Amino acid sequence: MPGTPTTPATGAEPADTVDVVVIGGGAAGLNGALMLARSRRSVVVVDSGTPRNAPAEGVHGLLALDGTPPAELLERGRAEVRRYGGTVRTGEVVKATPADGGDPRFTVDLADGDTLHARRLLVATGLRDVLPDVPGLARHWGHGVVHCPYCHGWEVRDEPIGIIAAGPASVHQALLFRQLTDDLVYFERGTGLDDDARARLVARGIRVVEPAVEEVVADDAGGIAGVRLADGQVVARRVLAVATTMLPRTEGLEGLGLPVQDLPNGMGRHVVTGPAGTTEVPGVWVAGNVGDSSAQVGASAAAGAMAGAHINADLVTADTEAALA
Repeated sequence: MPGTPTTPATGAEPADTVDVVVIGGGAAGLNGALMLARSRRSVVVVDSGTPRNAPAEGVHGLLALDGTPPAELLERGRAEVRRYGGTVRTGEVVKATPADGGDPRFTVDLADGDTLHARRLLVATGLRDVLPDVPGLARHWGHGVVHCPYCHGWEVRDEPIGIIAAGPASVHQALLFRQLTDDLVYFERGTGLDDDARARLVARGIRVVEPAVEEVVADDAGGIAGVRLADGQVVARRVLAVATTMLPRTEGLEGLGLPVQDLPNGMGRHVVTGPAGTTEVPGVWVAGNVGDSSAQVGASAAAGAMAGAHINADLVTADTEAALA
């Protein structure tokens, strides 16, 4: 185990108990672990190795690191955590449960049979994007199919872009992508447009296509050639933008009882958090996309840092109370 726990183990906890187990090794989890390790906390990061942004060529909008490949950014983050004595291990959490007693304690079971014991948990598992059921769409995800104008917009500027409507949020998405190209088509797909929404799209020169979408058509090079409609017409497009349904990755964490809430406009769900990633569950903090579906890499990292500092302060209070007792 990394480092030396701030307080010695007692009969009430296993001798190998660490201060914090971080579940999820993306930007949020690693930055939280970095703050904790630099505070001389014993910390273990458990990472499944399946980051949300893996298909992307680069991370964008991150000051001084714009364009860095996601895998490179994570590898550098892991090295920094280890430099300060933290442990980063590949693994999958299959069960996390609170232990009995006053001060929070947790047992974390891994798929490989190992069990970790922690005084506090930081959940930074991220989210899973669910695409609309359009044949041919998923194969282009992260390349010709994008979702965020701030993450990918500059790279697709001036291209013929199509918005694959998924619900009310798609109108706002179309208006954002209109900033990046003059050639924008909104594939309505039966999702419905009220008069105000339609007027806004038309006012910005966005063409609305109402026939049902049959499939995304690929070109000979494997990119996107266009969108085939139910009437047989193919609308030429090079890039498609789509609002996904975003679901928090909480598999294996059901025993913690984290509160989950629906996002507006049917956009998915998220774990409910308070200031600095606090939750209703004593001893459990949340950071990154699992709680904030709109957070980019920089915001997720900042949330992880804030949660890490908050956890350390909470442990300082617990250590002080224990010393007084």
